[in-house]
Amino acid sequence: MNAVIDAGGGLRNIYTAGVFDRCLDDDICFDLCIGVSAGSANISTFLAKQRNRTYRFYHDYSQRKEYMSFGNYLKKGSYLDLDYIYSVLTNSDGEDPIDYPQIAKYEGQLLIAATDAETGTAHYFTKDDLHQDNYKVFCASCAIPLVCKPVEICGRKYMDGGVSVPVPLEKALEMGADKIVFALSKPKYYRRSSSRNDIIARLLKRKYPEAAKVLLQSNDEYDRLVDKAIELEKEGRVLIVSPDDTCGVDTLTRDKEKLHLLYEKGYRDAERIREFLK
Repeated sequence: MNAVIDAGGGLRNIYTAGVFDRCLDDDICFDLCIGVSAGSANISTFLAKQRNRTYRFYHDYSQRKEYMSFGNYLKKGSYLDLDYIYSVLTNSDGEDPIDYPQIAKYEGQLLIAATDAETGTAHYFTKDDLHQDNYKVFCASCAIPLVCKPVEICGRKYMDGGVSVPVPLEKALEMGADKIVFALSKPKYYRRSSSRNDIIARLLKRKYPEAAKVLLQSNDEYDRLVDKAIELEKEGRVLIVSPDDTCGVDTLTRDKEKLHLLYEKGYRDAERIREFLK
């Protein structure tokens, strides 16, 4: 069984938007798709077979104040308006609707990682949790701590999947994947520093102490799992597709020129996937 993992990265994930557009052009399919945070949205559009759609969300719509702004934070408590992104724009009557019927046809397994805000544990939503014009699971997976409010689904509050699952590599192995394409939005030899997460965890601890505790461990977990992916790559079981540099793009960068360059880099780098999966 082959698999693809997209570990997310905010607007920096325009890189993996390029990766998936190349997969569409090369007619590549996966038996198992696992998305974290923005990676879950990238994968959903890939399964919907809508080339360039995620590019527009990162490159064009992100420029709008409705998408992200301090005004959103003051009015709604979230800098990123996830409802605008995954409802107003994405629903069947929206400006750029996702092709849900096409996603529903997908015969493989789709996992969308989120973090239970109260317990700090990972939760994987599946394709069965997606419904026409109800894409709340993407909001849950993408709710960056402090940048966004946790998202409530069936009485539970969820936040960004990257808090508890920075890299779902072991989940893919556990499910039986023997060929894994691992799409990263940062260079594969990049290792996380703790400073930013330390600050976020201190603030998060007031309301969600268990999630804050897990967040403090996430940098070490990310580094461990990327190192494991590198070892598996040497064995031919994993292909890491990652940029040699991020073109100056960070989680919330909106520079259109830099975003476009990073997208093109992802499209070029994905050329290796077809040969790897043969």
